Amino acid sequence: MAGGNRLQISSRFTIAVHMLAYISMYGEKEKVTSEILSGSIQVNPVIIRRLLSRMKTAGLITVARGSGGALLAKKEGEITFLDICRAVDAVHADGLFHFHEHPNPRCPVGLSIHQALDGKLAQVQQAMEKEMGMISLADVVHGMQIK
Repeated sequence: MAGGNRLQISSRFTIAVHMLAYISMYGEKEKVTSEILSGSIQVNPVIIRRLLSRMKTAGLITVARGSGGALLAKKEGEITFLDICRAVDAVHADGLFHFHEHPNPRCPVGLSIHQALDGKLAQVQQAMEKEMGMISLADVVHGMQIK
C-alpha cells in the first residue's frame, strides 16, 4: 500500500524484522554487531542497540558479551511477527489504536463513542494479532532472493 492514508505500526517493527533476517542469514557465518546491522539498515547504531536489547530481553536473540555478536535464540520458524512486534514495542502500550482521551461528555456522540467503538477496535486488533502470529521470520527469510 504505497501512498495514501493508512495505519502505521512503528518503524521499530520493520527494523527489527530486518535485523532478525540478517542475524538468521549471517549470524552463524560472521559476528553480527550493531555496527553491521546499522550499515545494512542505514539507521543509527544506538537505535539498533536499543532494539537488540529489547529482543534479547524477549528471548528472541542472544548477544555475546564483550565485542558482541547476535544469534537467534529460537529457530526462525518459531519467531512470529507478533513476537517481534511485542518485543520492540511497535504498538502503543494501549493497543493498536490510540483513542482520543477526552471526548466531550456533554455531547451525545462524545458521551457514547467509547461504548460504541472500543469493542470494535479490540476486534480489529485481535484479528491483526492473529494474522501476525501466523507469519514467521522463516517466511521472510525464505522469501528473500539473495544469491
